[in-house]
Amino acid sequence: MNQADAVALLLRMVLGVVMIAHGLNHWRGGGRIAGTARWFTGLGLTHGTLQAWLSVLTEAGAGVLLLAGLLTPLACAAVISVMLVAGLLAHRPHGFFVFAEGYEYVLTLAVVSLALAVLGPGSASLDHMAGLDLDGWTGAGLALGVSVSATAVLLATFWRPRPAPAPGSEPLGQEAG
Repeated sequence: MNQADAVALLLRMVLGVVMIAHGLNHWRGGGRIAGTARWFTGLGLTHGTLQAWLSVLTEAGAGVLLLAGLLTPLACAAVISVMLVAGLLAHRPHGFFVFAEGYEYVLTLAVVSLALAVLGPGSASLDHMAGLDLDGWTGAGLALGVSVSATAVLLATFWRPRPAPAPGSEPLGQEAG
């Protein structure tokens, strides 16, 4: 195992565990599926329960694939897509820094995933054992193409943002100040 293989293994292990934990938290953490569904609905996504389960399956599934080093560019695409949706809908309005709910964290995970798609899974992977050499520009192109396409389809199909309140409109029961 050379240095690049060791780096790929390290990236796959850390990213895989993070994604599994993230997916399981959407399922079993805090508000469970119902809370995750409400959160997705609050972001303007329709069918919140479906979105919650899709996020659990996508995140945990990508994590498992990364740990195994199987279909690595597609696992990276799944991570990038999830982070694109989260970044665009939940974090972008808050700026960069994660301590202010910004997109710093999701950007980092997406870029690490893209870097891993370029680097490839390394020799300690099922992809390597199966002779699936999808790294370099091929891996990056596959990861970016699939992730951007999947994100666009998800948003076009399920995202229905609520219109901003008209200027001067006040909630019922509130007096003008």
